[in-house]
Amino acid sequence: MNRSNQPIGVFDSGIGGLTVVSELMRLLPKENLVYFGDTARVPYGSKSPEVVTKFSLDIARFLLKKNIKMLVVACNTATAHALKSLKDNLSIPVMGVIEPGAQLASVTTKNKRIGIIGTQGTVASGSYVSAIGKINRAVKVYQQACPLFVPLVEEGWLDTAVTRHVAQTYLAPLLKKNIDTIVLGCTHYPLLKKVIGNVAGKNILLIDSATATAAQAQRVLAEHAMLRKGNTKGKCRYFVSDAPEKFKLIGKRFMGNRITSVTRASL
Repeated sequence: MNRSNQPIGVFDSGIGGLTVVSELMRLLPKENLVYFGDTARVPYGSKSPEVVTKFSLDIARFLLKKNIKMLVVACNTATAHALKSLKDNLSIPVMGVIEPGAQLASVTTKNKRIGIIGTQGTVASGSYVSAIGKINRAVKVYQQACPLFVPLVEEGWLDTAVTRHVAQTYLAPLLKKNIDTIVLGCTHYPLLKKVIGNVAGKNILLIDSATATAAQAQRVLAEHAMLRKGNTKGKCRYFVSDAPEKFKLIGKRFMGNRITSVTRASL
């Protein structure tokens, strides 16, 4: 069966996964995408692994009905808690955002000291520590949960005095560790790249998992001979579990005017 014309499914707990969608569109402009944001049940970062896994499987079943050829888990918390279950239960390629980000950070760091910033769920899971340890055991990894970053992004407070103060408070413990690399371990965080970069300083490299994830998706599709051919530009359909108009409004901060319609769907 030729699956190359089928869409790529992407999901997140809410809106942050649009950073991954944006990178997929840039790197794979011919591919069709179907995005699901679980806006009724966001955030995932403070929920138990069991609940996050159940939600992720719910969404996967919804996206499978859209005839997807591949699933990208564009949520660090869902990747940390549910990736194995998704891989065990789905017959299509499934990938998350942690391994690509960990891989890029591991080959980029010069002094082998990496900082991870993410939600409480992602940090508590230790998934980045584990992933980097499998790649290079000599690398020291330091973590910091940054729970206020997501609401700041969703409020549109991308570069305010409050945001800068919060960033300084969160990053201070990491900066004392002499790190040279910081992984943005939540898909919302690229929107705060300017503030985080200013606080971290020009000698610290920021790793955006969205870019690394899109590059890995391209490799996986190529390996499975599932890259969409032809000259037609791909499209993305957007589904959410609640508040489509709010999603559309905030989504413009991630995607510009590329989101034209959003559909509310019950799982």
